[in-house]
Amino acid sequence: DGIVVRAGEETGLLRGAAPQQQHMVPADGDRVAVRTLHIEDAPRFGWRGAMLDSARHIQSVDEIKRLLDAMALLKLNMFHWHLTDDQGWRIEIPEYPKLIEVGSCRIPAGDAGIDPATGKPAPYCGYFTQDQIRDVVAYAAARHIEVMPEFDVPGHAVAAIASYPQLGVTGKPLPVSNEWGVNSNLFNIEEDTYRFFEDVLGEMVKLFPGRYVHIGGDEAVKDQWIASQRVQQQMKAQGAKNEMAMQGLLVARLEKFLAAHGKRMLGWDEILEARLPESATVMSWRGTEGGLEAAKQGHDVVMVPSSVLYFDYLQTHSNSEPPGRPSLIEMQKVYAFDPVPDALPADKRQHILGLQANLWTEHTRSFARAQHNLFPRLAAVAETGWTPKARKDYAGFLARLPAQLARWRAQGVEYART
Repeated sequence: DGIVVRAGEETGLLRGAAPQQQHMVPADGDRVAVRTLHIEDAPRFGWRGAMLDSARHIQSVDEIKRLLDAMALLKLNMFHWHLTDDQGWRIEIPEYPKLIEVGSCRIPAGDAGIDPATGKPAPYCGYFTQDQIRDVVAYAAARHIEVMPEFDVPGHAVAAIASYPQLGVTGKPLPVSNEWGVNSNLFNIEEDTYRFFEDVLGEMVKLFPGRYVHIGGDEAVKDQWIASQRVQQQMKAQGAKNEMAMQGLLVARLEKFLAAHGKRMLGWDEILEARLPESATVMSWRGTEGGLEAAKQGHDVVMVPSSVLYFDYLQTHSNSEPPGRPSLIEMQKVYAFDPVPDALPADKRQHILGLQANLWTEHTRSFARAQHNLFPRLAAVAETGWTPKARKDYAGFLARLPAQLARWRAQGVEYART
């Protein structure tokens, strides 16, 4: 018999239903039975994501589209786009042109920041126009992928402060950062700065029609706030008992603004350290503990623990691995991760939306390196996102992987050969 396999509708299907037989009469008069199989399938998690950091090192629109193609092949449906950080501002905001004129360029540290032909500074620059962003968003939507932008506050703010020094705590000019790691410069909490936040988010909600906007909230060292009399006066005026409570008030104000525009706010797990709006979603990166606590409190959670799902970490011991964070996350560890903690009560498990792999690009200077770091480990993330826990099998995954590698070769995906 010929077997015709087709996707069924989500409703009206019966598990275990017998195949339907139809008879077709070919030109020679023989009758041929054709069996039509109805396949009922659905993902375990609604959030199956990948994050790309375009702030440290930027990619072209065509490269991002190639990543979206590869994500679609794996049925990944969330693209988290990290567009602002200390080292670069990558999104055009017409009301604030210096974000592009100043914030999108840095002078790299060391020899990389010097033009060998002239001895002059060699800036590293790049940004996405609003038309380019619309193009990427439409391309993703056609592949059933939602794009979530990230505008990080109150830390990871140097590129914005370099563009408009009045946004910072000291008010002093500073260059766009050319160093990795955590930077101590924060946005201030003046009303004009809040207006800047809302102006930027107002542009984002128009450009990104998806459900979520990420406001960061991570690694905001409060030393500048503590040392500033003006910030301390503002905290007192706004009713904040301490610096973390002040960040909580900032988060709550941005959540209210986004909710008024039909969006849900998402932030890194540090936002749990202050009172959190009920509708806020938490992205748990410092392990799964933050996600566990958030879900217990009734918040939705996306699990992205850095010890398992940060793909700038090396994936093998091979000397041929490109530069990365000096720790190892092998594919088997990625595959073994389950986003739902055993300690989470059954009545709270619906708050675990899913999981996401994050690719930070301090060491990922090229798209070839990005693909090397993402693939094939991203396939392990995709299988966890789709497959029921009881049916996961690493040996079966490895047996099926060669066929996937062949698809990637045909698609031009430069997966890791190490």
